[in-house]
Amino acid sequence: MFFWIFISVIAIQRLIELKIAKKNENWMKAQGAVEFGQSHYPWMVLMHIGFFGILILETVLKGFAAASFWPVWMAVFILAQTVRIWVIMSLGKYWNTKIIVLPESEITVKGPYKFLKHPNYLVVAVEIIVISLIFNAYFTGVLFTLLNLWMMAVRIPEEENALGSLTSYDSIFARKHIKSEK
Repeated sequence: MFFWIFISVIAIQRLIELKIAKKNENWMKAQGAVEFGQSHYPWMVLMHIGFFGILILETVLKGFAAASFWPVWMAVFILAQTVRIWVIMSLGKYWNTKIIVLPESEITVKGPYKFLKHPNYLVVAVEIIVISLIFNAYFTGVLFTLLNLWMMAVRIPEEENALGSLTSYDSIFARKHIKSEK
């Protein structure tokens, strides 16, 4: 029962996030924003859906056994969700699941972006690992960690190129890098 409640809560969360993303996408495109990465986006969506499908299959086949350390993994999961919400709130109307850039918009360097260029991608990586560990779904964890690494190897350069081409992204982060070296 715990497993199905947990999966249902995540599914509801993702549906809410998709609704926020669509609203933000519509607003940004109405302001003249440009979308990038359309070729890899369906693969990323498929990867996320596949994660939950394989997680469910592996967990059902193993008999829904939660890990003995599941409370620890759940605490890490809750921390990751807190960071996810912080990311969404920090980006506001610019947050999206797609790569959509409004030319000449200001780059967000507040919230978790003070510390990391791509905090949401770290959240996703942590989620894949800890959700898998909560339910002893080691195959799922390893497979989708590798798939996520591959996806990020495609997505992060695409996003950085998009931001660099239409905003002051490169100069903002060059200045941050110089400050951090001092």
